[in-house]
Amino acid sequence: MIQRALISVYDKTGILELAESLISRGIEIISSGGTYKFLKDKGLDVLEIKDITGFNEILDGRVKTLHPFIHGGILARRQNKSDMDTLYENNITAIDMVIVNLYPFFEKYGSDLPFEEKLEFIDIGGPTMLRAAAKNFKDVIVITDPADYSKISEELETGEVEYKTRRNLAGKVFNLMSAYDGAVSNFLLEDEFPEYLAPVYKKKSTLRYGENPHQKAAFYSSLITVGSMNGFNQLQGKELSYNNIRDMDIAWKVVNEFSDIACCGLKHNTPCGAAIGETLIDAYNKTHEGDPVSIFGGIVAVNRELDKVTAKEMTNTFLEVVLAPSFSKEALEVFKTKKNLRIIQCNYLPSDSKEMLTVDGGLLVQDVDKQIPEQINAVTDKNPTDDQISDMQFGEIICKYVKSNAIVVIKNKQVLGVGAGQVNRIWATEQAVERAADKIDKSIITRKLSGAVLISDAFFPFADVVETAEKWGVGAILQPGGSLRDQDSIDACNKFGISMCFSGIRHFKH
Repeated sequence: MIQRALISVYDKTGILELAESLISRGIEIISSGGTYKFLKDKGLDVLEIKDITGFNEILDGRVKTLHPFIHGGILARRQNKSDMDTLYENNITAIDMVIVNLYPFFEKYGSDLPFEEKLEFIDIGGPTMLRAAAKNFKDVIVITDPADYSKISEELETGEVEYKTRRNLAGKVFNLMSAYDGAVSNFLLEDEFPEYLAPVYKKKSTLRYGENPHQKAAFYSSLITVGSMNGFNQLQGKELSYNNIRDMDIAWKVVNEFSDIACCGLKHNTPCGAAIGETLIDAYNKTHEGDPVSIFGGIVAVNRELDKVTAKEMTNTFLEVVLAPSFSKEALEVFKTKKNLRIIQCNYLPSDSKEMLTVDGGLLVQDVDKQIPEQINAVTDKNPTDDQISDMQFGEIICKYVKSNAIVVIKNKQVLGVGAGQVNRIWATEQAVERAADKIDKSIITRKLSGAVLISDAFFPFADVVETAEKWGVGAILQPGGSLRDQDSIDACNKFGISMCFSGIRHFKH
């Protein structure tokens, strides 16, 4: 039988109705600080914490509920005679329900408040009461989520709150506290890789399914950072899927690597086309030309406001998602003709500094691969042209987002061919050059690549990549270098009159 409830909430949503419901059932309410004043001002007959403890709040409210009369009443096991005798001997009344939510530390974490002010939003009394009540959930109902108020009221209508409900509510407390404590830990620690990893995420949505229809999935959003994938607005289209969000993440990252007008087409988490253009329509057309087959059913991202002309061109191809920092009104009108097409306005640049990958029983954490070569060094007798160097710099960034083994063929800042995810580099090279060959000049019967640039994510242990590139007319090559047999590739390039540069940076993406 519930006789006494303790209410102390920062978020007052729904608390008046719950308190009225409890009082109507003869349940005595004790409260503190702002909650007490709120309920009292609404005309409710409630007791203040100090009426129970006989002790005024001290230290600007930092200490008000940390008292045996409170925690003894919460933690006493009702079936334990010794516990109940202790309550009786000390004139402590049991507390049967604890309704607490916390200071908004999540919301203040990323704000512009000074460090000392943020520190004051770390809740101490609230978590202590919640943990105590959750540990003793068999005897104490604990609620921290306003969404649970109605459920508890309904169960009280029919009698007692079920054991299953009590246990689940207790679990929600510790689930919340793990994230809350994780946020505080991240706020205070300066260790890049701390002893214990405390990711802080909240479920944003349950997805229809995961990578495949038989896999369940959900999307969790960071509570302490705002990034491109938890700060976007969906302006139209169907519900986003697991694969949509993964692909959106990569496509948006690619285009935001460039200050020039850029477009990226992406399929199955790999760029299938990308280009820099004088105008947005130019960048999109070059992206589409790069692989008009793979872009079908794919995702397209641009790094400029999307205009009507480009929108019209995009509607000629079936796309799943279009991302941009903004859309003109005219472009949005065009896209309305494709009601299922997901239109995403990305409000933030990519900001993650770490990335995580689960393995069975563990989690791998590493820095995000943001490094690009400060300079590209020629290692052959023939130097690349200025245009080829420019294509190398563009292609190095694209290659960074292609699954290893990765080969990308570039000309005039346009992706012409991609070889991705192959188990050896020669297969990746063959795929990339064959796909690129017809896109340079269809009048060239020999299907030569006419001076295009080939970029590799890793070094060449053999000369076979150079030999394959030469057959198709590749004019310049960029690779990290670092193989014990680098000289074999250098000698092959010198033999064929191909310029080769080393970046000194490897970009594996497994």
